[in-house]
Amino acid sequence: MKNQDTIITIDHLTKQYGSFTAVNGISLHVNKREVFAFVGPNGAGKSTTIKMLITLLKPTSGHAFIDKHNLTDDSDNVRRSIGYVPQMISVDGSLTAYENLLLLAKLYDIPKSERVKRIEDILTFLDLQQVRNTLAKNFSGGMIRKLEIGQAVLHHPHVLFLDEPTSGLDPVARRNVWKHLLELREQFGTTIFFSTHYMEEAEEVSDRVAIMHLGNIAAIGTIDELKKQTNKKDATLEDAFIHFTGTSIQETGNIREIKRMRATERRLG
Repeated sequence: MKNQDTIITIDHLTKQYGSFTAVNGISLHVNKREVFAFVGPNGAGKSTTIKMLITLLKPTSGHAFIDKHNLTDDSDNVRRSIGYVPQMISVDGSLTAYENLLLLAKLYDIPKSERVKRIEDILTFLDLQQVRNTLAKNFSGGMIRKLEIGQAVLHHPHVLFLDEPTSGLDPVARRNVWKHLLELREQFGTTIFFSTHYMEEAEEVSDRVAIMHLGNIAAIGTIDELKKQTNKKDATLEDAFIHFTGTSIQETGNIREIKRMRATERRLG
């Protein structure tokens, strides 16, 4: 149920490409400081939804508000309110960690008097001080993801969107990335909206989950609420996905999204 703490409101948001409906009139809300997981297979419509919410794609119909700003009529303020970590690599490998952050600080119009402190704070927060002058092309996958998170939060956004943030990372790197993301939420009150096809990841870190399937939201709730509805003892989120969609996550997804995911995994090494 929505309240005054709602920071994301989505109302019948739709994206069509000709006769194909990628996102089919979805509605949901996210509260301030929540970690909200958008789970489903590659090709379910998760990335398309996020791209609409960050103003990279124009919705075919429907409405959305981010931090009280209308997605379509007030896109400039939406962009000022959010940070975004894409699935594909977004750092410049020919620049150092410091230079990548400085570039984003300038793009975000962070006042010159504040840039150095913000960059230093981010490098310290993400445990990247020791590689501040190292070219990003020499980073591990986990370090690249942390640097991308640093780029996305330099301007102190209220909402951080992440599209498959740990795809291609080993379990240790995945835990390390989430350690910093959850600390970010605790320290700055950042709302985290992320997509994933890793059910275990969503179970471990999210406050609530939306199960996305074939462009539709099949269910929304806390992990416990979704598990309970399966009427299965010791149910997992994978069991809940099967219960609400009638299929396992491994059996769904389209070839384009799978190829993109594998390309990301190769780049992150």
